[in-house]
Amino acid sequence: MSIYNYIKWFNEINKEDIPVVGGKGANLGELTIKGVDVPPGFCVTASAYSDFIEKSNLQSEIIEILKDLDVEDSAQLQTKSAEIRALVIRAEIPKDIEEDIVKAYEDFSKRVNLEDPQVAIRSSATAEDLPEASFAGQQDTYLHISGIEEVKRHIKRCWASLWTARAIYYRQDQGFDHGEVSLSVVVQKMVNSKIAGVMFTANPITSNSNEIMINASWGLGEAVVSGIVTPDEFILDKTALSITERNVADKNIMVIKNKEDVGTIEIKVAEYLGSEYVTNQCLSDSEVSNLAKYGIKIEELYKAPQDIEWALDADTNELYILQSRPITTLKGEKEEVASTQTEELKSIARGLGASPGIGSGKVKNIKDITEIERVQEGDILVAVMTNPDMVPAMRRAAAVVTDEGGRTCHAAIVSRELGIPCVVGAKNASEILTEGMEVTVDATRGVVYEGKVLQQKQEETQNQSQGSVGLSEDLIHQLAPITGTKIYMNLGEPELIEKYKNLPFDGIGLMRTEFIFTNLGVHPMYLLKIGEEQLFIEKMSESVTKVAQEVYPKPLVVRLSDFRTNEFRGLKGGDEVEPIEANPMIGWRGVSRYISPDYIEGFRLECRAIRKVRGEYGLTNVYVMLPFVRTTWELIKVKEIMASEGLVQNENFKIWIMAEVPSVIFQAEEFAQLVDGFSIGSNDLTQLTLGADRDSGILNSMGYFDERNPAVKKAISTLIKAAHKYGKTVSICGQGPSTYPELAEFLVQEGIDSMSVNPDTVAYTRRLVASVEQRILLNKIREL
Repeated sequence: MSIYNYIKWFNEINKEDIPVVGGKGANLGELTIKGVDVPPGFCVTASAYSDFIEKSNLQSEIIEILKDLDVEDSAQLQTKSAEIRALVIRAEIPKDIEEDIVKAYEDFSKRVNLEDPQVAIRSSATAEDLPEASFAGQQDTYLHISGIEEVKRHIKRCWASLWTARAIYYRQDQGFDHGEVSLSVVVQKMVNSKIAGVMFTANPITSNSNEIMINASWGLGEAVVSGIVTPDEFILDKTALSITERNVADKNIMVIKNKEDVGTIEIKVAEYLGSEYVTNQCLSDSEVSNLAKYGIKIEELYKAPQDIEWALDADTNELYILQSRPITTLKGEKEEVASTQTEELKSIARGLGASPGIGSGKVKNIKDITEIERVQEGDILVAVMTNPDMVPAMRRAAAVVTDEGGRTCHAAIVSRELGIPCVVGAKNASEILTEGMEVTVDATRGVVYEGKVLQQKQEETQNQSQGSVGLSEDLIHQLAPITGTKIYMNLGEPELIEKYKNLPFDGIGLMRTEFIFTNLGVHPMYLLKIGEEQLFIEKMSESVTKVAQEVYPKPLVVRLSDFRTNEFRGLKGGDEVEPIEANPMIGWRGVSRYISPDYIEGFRLECRAIRKVRGEYGLTNVYVMLPFVRTTWELIKVKEIMASEGLVQNENFKIWIMAEVPSVIFQAEEFAQLVDGFSIGSNDLTQLTLGADRDSGILNSMGYFDERNPAVKKAISTLIKAAHKYGKTVSICGQGPSTYPELAEFLVQEGIDSMSVNPDTVAYTRRLVASVEQRILLNKIREL
């Protein structure tokens, strides 16, 4: 007979014990007794949570908070969710429950022969991981927790996570009674994983049950599950266990134990393991095959396709299964249908395909919740963004198109669940798609076409679950979270857009044009001299067009040339026109060059190339950025030159400037009245503010060059306030936010509008910013 009232060890439970230990706990018990290598552990039973609520007298308070709750009212839902979680966190754990937890952790320590062993603490809701309802990911998980006080604290945090806004909404939407759902907590030995990831025993994208998909990366699996890293991906034939597809990614970020505190930290792979590990395949082919065998074994145990988290132990190289759940959203297997359409297709809007399929109908442009009744069966629902209030209208729609959002936003998730084609992040679609317009939404490709087209293909796919294949919850979590702060990408070579175009960026915040000069190898003034200036215009317009078309309708901000004199001298003909400067970094560069009689004609070539892109090719998503601006008078003068070349600043053509010279900060309000936005060049701004050469090894080793310096942060804050006073946007184009999480937090708190980072840190920065925004929002809710 057990000595515990509130504890169940893994070998004491099986898949029938969901009411006792929740879905995750029951699955771990089933795997353990079936002989699968699962890290040992125990469950704090659901009755512990129930008795905690009852003995702490929280039930009546929770009922009162939930009274008259309208889950379709997002603001109300968030507020009430925060109130309930705060109640749970503040309450003391009853003595008898606490004694069981303490004794179990002591016994567990003896079993694994470790003092204060590291554990993973996971929530396991009694309505979680059921075949008919996917609740995974709604409650919290904490890794590398050690010591009984931390264990108790994080168990209570898991209890509180039963009342996240999302969990409350989904319980109600799925018809679960809040009073009937409880929460167990899994306490499991922490695997010190060197490689980890997720495995699906059926392809979750195509629903092909004869394929296995494996995602893998360095360190803890949290990096893969949460989407901060692009993992290696392998598709295997389930019968032959042969790899049919492989994609070895650049794995830049990994999650490891925080040696300074409990929990985990994110770190760059190159710094922790070495630069070669970024591009190396993390699993050998034999390890991939062995992992697939485990997947087949587990699928056979459950008689259903499984979504499995796994890890390879760094110390023993043993493979551990961390959890397994059914894949709840598989549809009938999809086949590519060869299109026999010969009709002309006119694309009028583009975005992210969030729920694949094709739908045609008349546009109903919904501005707010009061208009949802206008959406009739078969209409195309178009909105800036959906919210839970719009679900009834979404159920009637043939397709959904939103201006904002990513593949994890409300519109995307609900559309996948309902099997409705959905395109998100289509920017100005709500302006382009006017009321009553007949359109066709191809949500597989993220395109909206004019008129009722693709009918044959639409009919051929109609019986394939409306063309929609749902994703498991953990795969959804791999996709990028939506953020209020726009995440832009920096780009150098235009050819690289093919490689990076599917990254989760909101636009190109900085496209450098210096590659034009480098690739041509000829000074613009020399081309003018020999009458070959058209060559420059064609090459530049061709490169900008390539990128603009790939990202359309996302914005593309082209930073015009910022070569220094020493760099220009290296081009053919440069030695004839370029002076020798003692300090080119603060010499004749940027706008001062554009307005100079000795270079103005060269600058006009760049203007003509941009005008060609916007005029002849109609790519109005292309804007420009002027580098190294020093004074307002030079800015006025260069805008006059641009206007004379047909680049007139207006609502459809925006002019940004780099904020990298302190004079722009000191006169921020004056500059704000002349431009549409600023982009902080944090490297130059830091070295010019601190008088510290960023290339000085001596100063860097002494800590002088630091974008987090209070003076630099004060400059940034000053700029943001001045810009926002006049309704202008502020971005930052540098690696500071992705290198220093605390700088990213500062920028979000100050209200920066966007961040533009290098491709390898786009996903990481988006996740970082999302977590900061969520924390700020939660703090504000708690202050209400």
